[in-house]
Order: sequence, then structure tokens, then C-alpha cells
Amino acid sequence: MNKIEHEKLYNIRHTMAHVMAYAVKQIFGEVKFGIGPVIEDGFYYDFELPRSLVPEDLGIIEEKMRDIINNGYQVLNESISFDEARQMFNDQPYKLELINELAQNPENSGVSIYRIGEFVDLCKGPHVASLKELNLKTFKLMRVSGAYWKGDAENPMLQRIYGTAWERPEELKAYIDKIEEASKRDHRTLGTQLDLFSSSQDIGQGLVLWHPKGAMIRYLLEKFSQTAHILNGYDWVYTPHIGRAELWKTSGHLQFYKESMYNAIEIDNEEYYLKPMSCPFHIMIYNSSLRSYKDLPIRYAEYATVYRYELSGTLQGLTRVRGFTQDDAHIICTPEQVHSEVVKALKFSLYILKSFGLNNFKAYVATKPKKKSIGDDKDWNAAIESLKNAVVAAGLEYEIDEGGGAFYGPKIDLKLRDALGREWQCSTIQFDFNLPERFNMKYIGADGAKHTPMMVHRALFGSLERFFAMLIEHYNGDFPLWYAPVQIGIVPISSNHYEYCKELSKKLKTIGLRVNLDLSDDKMRAKVRRMELEKIPIVLIIGDQEVEKEGLSVRSRKEGNLGFMTLNDFLEKIKPELDMGVPKYIMD
Repeated sequence: MNKIEHEKLYNIRHTMAHVMAYAVKQIFGEVKFGIGPVIEDGFYYDFELPRSLVPEDLGIIEEKMRDIINNGYQVLNESISFDEARQMFNDQPYKLELINELAQNPENSGVSIYRIGEFVDLCKGPHVASLKELNLKTFKLMRVSGAYWKGDAENPMLQRIYGTAWERPEELKAYIDKIEEASKRDHRTLGTQLDLFSSSQDIGQGLVLWHPKGAMIRYLLEKFSQTAHILNGYDWVYTPHIGRAELWKTSGHLQFYKESMYNAIEIDNEEYYLKPMSCPFHIMIYNSSLRSYKDLPIRYAEYATVYRYELSGTLQGLTRVRGFTQDDAHIICTPEQVHSEVVKALKFSLYILKSFGLNNFKAYVATKPKKKSIGDDKDWNAAIESLKNAVVAAGLEYEIDEGGGAFYGPKIDLKLRDALGREWQCSTIQFDFNLPERFNMKYIGADGAKHTPMMVHRALFGSLERFFAMLIEHYNGDFPLWYAPVQIGIVPISSNHYEYCKELSKKLKTIGLRVNLDLSDDKMRAKVRRMELEKIPIVLIIGDQEVEKEGLSVRSRKEGNLGFMTLNDFLEKIKPELDMGVPKYIMD
């Protein structure tokens, strides 16, 4: 989509948000309005209403929106003073709050409003010039959810209506089709169907139970990545799940991050906290002995289960949980080494992700936050340039995420587009201007003096839970052979073939393949169908011919019926797919 088309679609969606608010006002009368921005694929608006919305309300609101659009109103903009705005919105507390915030900025002389018929909203625009530019067949209201005003749990809970709008009816249809396909691929649904994982109120919200099949996939992901780390210059470490309060005070987490941490645990009259991150522990390992510039870079990595407080309303499957595992790493190096280490970390990230069949990436370089941050602008600017250069060297598209960095440094976020074109946050490579100073990290330089090292945080999967959710939805639960939880199903046609199948199963398991041999009394077709539903990549059918010729008949989910093969031919065929799961050294 070119810039003009993008701007036109933005204006359509922005105007639709106002039309929806107008419709809600006409239907419910007493409405307190929040905000109604454009988002990816659509728009939303937040309301305080006299009653809770139900799904049936969406159709009623849509019809009212069509009535409003049919009137063909002009969309009129004007600027008014702050006093005029306060008078105009005197019964709208959320709008008054926004007006007063705008008035605090001396650069603002007033506010912008937009009129559609009798409806007036506080808004800087832009919008279409007339409702005649809107198409009655190109929008749809999608769902209702709760949303705290300004995203703060201390504020009132409002009702949020999400909608989507497009220029042409065929675009709306394509989007609805994609949403329906995404619903079929939902990792929560497939997680139950394929018996991969579950959660339970009995153990607590946002905590995951990994079932044997899901745990097998997780084990394979961890094994591949851990071996690849060690092959490529990382030292593996293990650290505790809790730490003394003093540790988190020194790191700054209790100052900058406490709202995401759980309450303290008292042990021997001292306060301890569940770890939200592993950085301080890795620093303690570094600080356990005096380091020379000749020892650097040092790269520590671990699978670290961390605990962060997430609001109950935001928890969702594996993508938003309260206890999750990061493939966490910290690179400690000299200033002269830091750029090459960022380049290597990015190269390694891409290698790991591509090993799982993921190839559609986009990078975001996140810059200094406007509010909480440490470090001077010179250091931030130099680090940002280093990150941009690393992204360019990797041949990636990138965007600048203004103000999106952590308080302690800028970062690269790698986002993946899945089979449906949806974006998932995965790898992060993050500078840190905070912890080396706070923990008095030092190394002896070539000049014999003590110097403060640079530190780069790095996670490749992001979290194993979210990465697993993405893989489930990307592949629709139909995993590549090398990390499918069950790789091969064996189906005997009759009991006469049981002994041959048992011996075949034993041979395959001996060479490390994961096999499901079905010796139930069900008919052959029922067994095959069950394995298809379990999405087992390869099913071997064994009958008289296979026993007599000492071979097997092969059915592949990807390639269909491959016919008769000897065992050696079969193993030779699947070897390239299995070899994808063998980590390699790539740091030349």
C-alpha cells in the first residue's frame, strides 16, 4: 500500500470511529466518551455506558452507523479555545481530562474538534471530508472488551468496541476470512485438541501446565537452542528464582519496574522477590572474579523462568502469562567490541529463528523514552546508530520505534510475520547503560587500569511460551518433522502384522525417532484418521505386502501417499528434514 492509499484508509477508519461513537450516543443517550483511535486493521472507541454491552448490540450499532452514513454529513473541523472546549464537554469527564492535559502545554493555544451532524468530538484528525466517501459494505464491528481508562488499573473500566473498515468490499471479505482462519489456528484451541498444554484456576491465572506432547516440543526447542548457543560462543549458566530485595534495589528494578513485580517474600527477616529478569544474577557471576580485557567478550545464557505481574484481564493463553521462560543472555564486552557483538547477536537470532522455518522478519529500532530513562544523549545516539548499522548489515527492513526503548537503553526488536501475515514480537537485542555502573562492573584494560564494560541483553525466542504459541498458529499445529512431538505413526492392517510392527517401532525408536504404534482393535481407516487428527507427519501402513517384502507403505501429510519403500530408503528420504534439527556453528 503506497502512502496516499495508507492515508486514505487511515482517514476512513478514523472517521468510522467517530460514526460509531455517534451511533452509540443515539442508541444509549447517556454516554461518557473516552478515545477512538485508528489501530492496525481497524479502529476502536472506549465508552462508559449505562449497561454492559452484549454481542447482539454490535449489529444494532452497525445499522445505526449505516443510517448516519446515509445522511452524507460533511465532516467539519474547527479550533476552539480551552475555555470553549471545557464548556462544550462539561458533561464529559474523560474529555475534560484530555483538554486540561493539552492546556498544560504552552505550545497549545486551543483544541481541535470535529463535527458530524449533531455529534462533536475532541480530535486532531485527519478524517474524510464527507460521509459520502464511506462505503456501507466495507466496515464491520468485531468485538467488545473491557479497557481501563489510559490503560491504568487505578482508573475506571470502560467498554471498548473494536471495528474494521476498508476501501473495497473484497478487502473486508478477505480480512474476515483471515480472522476466521486465525480463529481456527488459535493456539488455545489447538493446544487442547492436540493435548499440548493447559491452564487451570486451581493452580492460578497465567500459569501453564505443559502436557507430554507440548513438553516434548519445548524440550526440542530448548535442546536445539542451547546446543547452538554453546557451539557459537556462549557459556551456559543457571540462576535462582528469587533474590534479596537489596539486589533489586541496586539494579533499579524496585524503582523503575516494581509495578510488574510480585510482593516481597519474607525469609529469615529479610525481603526477597521473585525474579522478573535474570540480569543481576548474570552480573553477580561476572563480578565473582576480576576480569581482564583479554577475557572479553563474555556471553552468559540460560533458560530463565521469570515472574511478572500481569493484570488478569490481559492474560491470554501462552502469549500473556505470569510465569514464563526466556532464553536470556547477556553479552559483556569492551566498548570497541560492542558493535561487532550486536551484529553477531542479530546474525545468531536470525539463524535460530530460520531454523524453525521462520523467514519473514522486520526489525524495529527503539529509541530513548521521553519520560523514564538514564544515560546521556551522546551514548544513546551512538548506541542507536550501532543498532541501525547492525540491522542494515543483516539486510533487514526496519522502522524507528520512537521512544520505545527501555529506560536503560535502546534496542532492536525482531518481529515475525506468520502464515496469516500477523506480526509477533520475538527477539530483542538491548543496550544497557544502567547495570554496569550500578553493580560497579569492571575489567582490567590493556593500560592496566579498571574500566566499566558494556553490556547487551539478548533474548531470541522472547519467551518460550509466546514463541510456542506462534509456532502452533503459524503451522496450524502441523509441525515440521524434526520437532513434531510424534514423528511417525505405525498402523498394522490386522493383528497378523503386530509383531512386524513392534519390531519396526523398536528399530525406529532405537535411532531416536518418536513413534506411535497403534495396536488397538479399531479398523485401519479409523487408526489412520486418528493419526491425521493428531497431525502426525508420517504414517506407515503395514500389511501382508510390507511384511513379505520387509518394507513399509508411507503416507506423508505434506506429500500424500508415497507408496512402498524399504526401511533404508525411507530413512534416507527423511534424513534432510531430521538434519534441520542439528545445530551448526555459524559465527565465521
